Amino acid sequence: MSTSTAVVQDLIWNTANTILRNVVDEQAYGDYILPFTVLRRLECKLAPTKPEVLAALKSAPVSDDLLETYIGARFDLPFYNSSPLDLVKIASVDDNVYASLEAYLDGFSPAVADLWESFKFMPKARDLEVGGALFQMVQHFASIDLSDEAVPDMMMGDLFEDLMYRAFSRKGSGAGEFYTPRDAIRLMVDILFESDDTGLTNPHEIRSIYDPTAGTAGMLLVAKKALEELNPDIEVTLHGQELMPGSYAIGKADLLIQGGEPDALRHGDTLARDLYSERTFDYVLANPPFGGNWTRSKKAVVAEAAVPESRFSHGLPGIKDGQTLFLSHIAHKLTPAGPNGAGGRACVVTNGSPLFSDTAGTGSIRQWLLESDLVDAIIALPTSMFYGTQIATFVWVLDTNKEPRRKGYIQLIDATENYEPMRKSMGDKRREIAEDHRRQIARTYHAFEDSETSRILTAKDFAYHDVVVTRPLRYRVEVNEQTIAAALDHPTATGEHRQVVASMAGKLYNELPTALRAAAKRAGLKMPTALIDHVSGALAVVDPHAEPAVNRQGKALTDGWSMTERVPFTQDMDEHFGREVLPFAPDVTWDAQNARLGYEIPFARIFFKPVEPRPLGEIDADVQHVMADLMRRFQEVKA
Repeated sequence: MSTSTAVVQDLIWNTANTILRNVVDEQAYGDYILPFTVLRRLECKLAPTKPEVLAALKSAPVSDDLLETYIGARFDLPFYNSSPLDLVKIASVDDNVYASLEAYLDGFSPAVADLWESFKFMPKARDLEVGGALFQMVQHFASIDLSDEAVPDMMMGDLFEDLMYRAFSRKGSGAGEFYTPRDAIRLMVDILFESDDTGLTNPHEIRSIYDPTAGTAGMLLVAKKALEELNPDIEVTLHGQELMPGSYAIGKADLLIQGGEPDALRHGDTLARDLYSERTFDYVLANPPFGGNWTRSKKAVVAEAAVPESRFSHGLPGIKDGQTLFLSHIAHKLTPAGPNGAGGRACVVTNGSPLFSDTAGTGSIRQWLLESDLVDAIIALPTSMFYGTQIATFVWVLDTNKEPRRKGYIQLIDATENYEPMRKSMGDKRREIAEDHRRQIARTYHAFEDSETSRILTAKDFAYHDVVVTRPLRYRVEVNEQTIAAALDHPTATGEHRQVVASMAGKLYNELPTALRAAAKRAGLKMPTALIDHVSGALAVVDPHAEPAVNRQGKALTDGWSMTERVPFTQDMDEHFGREVLPFAPDVTWDAQNARLGYEIPFARIFFKPVEPRPLGEIDADVQHVMADLMRRFQEVKA
């Protein structure tokens, strides 16, 4: 019989108030509670077959390196423990607890042996021993029933989520860096499976799911459960990679408990080294760190970017924009398009940067995704949805083989109002997407039509040209005593040049070089190019009404002012400037030939809803009311 999640959560966390206090820092409670929770769950999982497994290990007809395969096949277990000890037995005596615990952990098979190293379990056990709390800690967890019957798999996932939140909140770390709220995951899963081939519900289907920033594996497990609800006969394989040791340990343990393969979750930096480089996947779910700094991965990323058609060959964003690198990585991890609708789909959470950041690398990745028709939809989520941030967030839906009706199009969905306030906030998370909201968003996605909350657009609708706009330099020629003196202030000038310079009165600035040469030749004088340039500059006076100035090659000169005008790709450039620019700056020119093509996804602008201004009469009445109130108070003070 299962126990309520809240009861078990409180029972486990009460350790912090009863045992760990004054032994370790309060902010580190989670570092001790989480590994003991995992250990207790694993041993409860093994308990029903523990005697039989120990007997089988003694008489196993295989070598040590094949024991795990042998036990797995015989007992349907992905791991085992060869020690006769467990927490209950260790708690039955109060001597040599540390040594007994170490021997017990050493008995776990290779599939889970790295968990305890990732948790730094034994160093933490030593801390507790020194503080006189290790025996109490073992005794406490030995008393908690974490068997499948008491705590079913999904309930265990909720339990991990709560413990993780409590642990990282006490540290002051953003919980969102380690896991994603379940309501956000469920929405992503709904959308992921909304547009799939009909084979999804066929008997004996096989699907693979991958998360390159797996955290505690919550996304993988929720997606697996959703697929199994759609088709109880489906075979789902889970795969992930996670960098943070603590998250990796919890995620790996949870995957193993729920039937995953021992190496389903791999430990390492995904950007620096793809531990699944040999394969692609049917589905990808990910919540990369917002604004993730990829400095530690830079050397490997830059080297891979130099390889044509590699996962990073489409551009390198700013060093603080690792999430856009993950978008590029994920697109390469999707199963390519194939017959009968085969292909890969992904849902990726990002902040706004990948939508409109103008850095060269981010822009080029965005351009590649759009022009390759990989972007199926982008969904704007409500703010205050994640534990560690209140900022606007978006779900990118990628697809290598879109439905025929969606090919060549991108759907934008504004789901910012699809939420309800939480009764009790968790960090920055104050809103949640309830089931009704998820269904509404899924219906909007499925309808695939323009509405107040949906726009169907093409890649070219997001394209633009950045055009450099300049203002011509306009000079008139001013010949007087002052400008003549300035013109002759040059090492190659002589008094004989005075008449040549004076003869330039009435000339246009653009005529000066030719006119000076001609006048000097008639006078039998030499006039070097440097002197001609100097004289031209001395006689030039800025005049907004003069003809535009050009250099000797006939190229127009500018006055040093410039700006960049963004012209939508779908608009004629001359018409745009004639309508949007020339009425306000009739003197400017633009370089259409060297215009730069780019893409941005201005979500807020596309869904902007103008607010009707208040009538002036109402505003005036409010002002009069405020003024009358101020006058009344002034009179009271004066009296």
